[in-house]
Amino acid sequence: MAEETLPGTTADDGPDSIVLHVDMDCFYAACERLREPELDGEPVVVGMGYEPGEGHGAVATASYEAREFGVESAQPISTALERLPRIESLDPDDDPAAAGHYRTVDLEFYKEVAADVKAILHDCADVVREVSIDEAYLDVTDRTGWDLAASGDRTLAQGFARYVKQRIAREVGVAASIGVAPNMSTAKIASDFDKPDGLVVVRPGEVRSFLAPIPVEEVHGVGPVTARKLGTLGIETAGDLAEADASVLEAEFGSRGRELHERARGYDDRTVTPTGRPKSLSRESAFTEPTDDIEDKREVIRALAADVADRANSRGAMYRTIGIKVVVPPFDINTRATSLSGPVDDPELVESVALDLLDDKFAETTVRKLGVRVSKLSFADADQSSLDGWESAGSGDDNPDDRVGDDGISDDRVGDDVSDEAGDDEPPNAGGGVRSHEGQSSLVEFD
Repeated sequence: MAEETLPGTTADDGPDSIVLHVDMDCFYAACERLREPELDGEPVVVGMGYEPGEGHGAVATASYEAREFGVESAQPISTALERLPRIESLDPDDDPAAAGHYRTVDLEFYKEVAADVKAILHDCADVVREVSIDEAYLDVTDRTGWDLAASGDRTLAQGFARYVKQRIAREVGVAASIGVAPNMSTAKIASDFDKPDGLVVVRPGEVRSFLAPIPVEEVHGVGPVTARKLGTLGIETAGDLAEADASVLEAEFGSRGRELHERARGYDDRTVTPTGRPKSLSRESAFTEPTDDIEDKREVIRALAADVADRANSRGAMYRTIGIKVVVPPFDINTRATSLSGPVDDPELVESVALDLLDDKFAETTVRKLGVRVSKLSFADADQSSLDGWESAGSGDDNPDDRVGDDGISDDRVGDDVSDEAGDDEPPNAGGGVRSHEGQSSLVEFD
C-alpha cells in the first residue's frame, strides 16, 4: 500500500499558525444515510429518547432537508412531527414529499463512524484536539503553509484542507465543513460560514475584516446573555465589539470583557492541545472494490497489525486487547476482539490474533474495509505479562468494552493507507456565502 502524497507540504517559516476546525455536517443524520443509502436527499430526523412510532423525545439532529420544514435540534419530537409528519404515518392521499424519516439515536454506530473520521484527522495532523463526536481542531502549521500554491489562486493551506475534506468524504462517506485560520476561534467561525460541505479560509491579515460583519453572538465566548448585554451598549457585530472601549467592556464583564474584545479583533493566543493519552490505537484500510479474496484480506491484516504494533511500541504502550474491524457493504460494521491476561508488547501476537479473528468469522465474507486495533493501553513502566498465560475473552460476540476502548471511542488512530491523490476543485468563496448553523445536539464528547 503506497503512501499518499499530501498537497501543501512545503515548509513554512512564517510566524502564523495554521488551524483547521473540522465540523461534520448533520453528523447523526449522515451516519443514518451510510447504512440506509436510500435516505440520501430525504428529510431525516434523529431523535434522543425517541422510539419509532412514538411522539416523545427530542431532536438530536435534523438533515438540511428536514430543516426546510422548520425542524430544529433540541426541538420536541412532537413539534417536529407537527411540521414534518413521519412518512410511515401518511394517508394514501397525503404528499410524501412533505414527510420525513425518523430514526432513533444509535450512539455506538455514530462512535464507529466518528472513529473513522478521527483516524483521518490524526493521519493528517500532528496535533489534534477532539471537541465532540463531530468536531475537532487540527494544528497543521508544520504540515503546510500560507504561501500561494504554484497556480497562484489559493494558499497551500487551502489545498491541504481540501485534501482532508476529500479523504473524509471518500473513505468514510460523510461531509465535513472546514474553517482554516491563524487561530482557533476564527477557524471555528469560518467552519460554520458556508455550511454544508463548506471550506472557508481566512488568511493572516484578513482575520479582523472577516470577523467585522458577523453577529456578536458568533464571537467565541459570547453567549445569549452576554450578547443581550452587549446589545444594550450598541454592540451588535464583532466589528462593533472590536471598536468598543476595552476599559468599558472590562468594567461591565470583568477580565472576560477584555478577552472578548481581543477575540473580536482577531487575537486568540490559545494553542491546539491534544486531550489526554489514547486508550486505543488502530489502523484501517479500505479496498478499492469490495473483495472476498482471503489472501488479499490476510495481506491487509498483516500490514495493519504491523503498523499498529509499531505505533504502540513507539509510544511506550502495552495492550491487553487485540481486535479487528470488518466493514461489509454497504456499511455493516463488525468487530471481534480477544483479551489477554495482562498487558503485552508483541507485534507477532498482534498479527496472529488478528488473523485468527479474521479467519474465524470472515474468511469468506465480502468486505470493503478492514481494521486492526489494540486497546486497554498501559503506559506504566511495569513488568510485561507472560505470553504463556494469555486468555481469550471469546470472539463470537461483539464486546462493547473491546469494540471501542474504555471510553467508547478510539483516541488515536491513523487513516487508511490507500493511495489516491486528492483533487483540486475550487473551494467555496471564502469571503461570502450564506451563513447557517449546524445545530446538532451533542450526545457524547471525546475525552
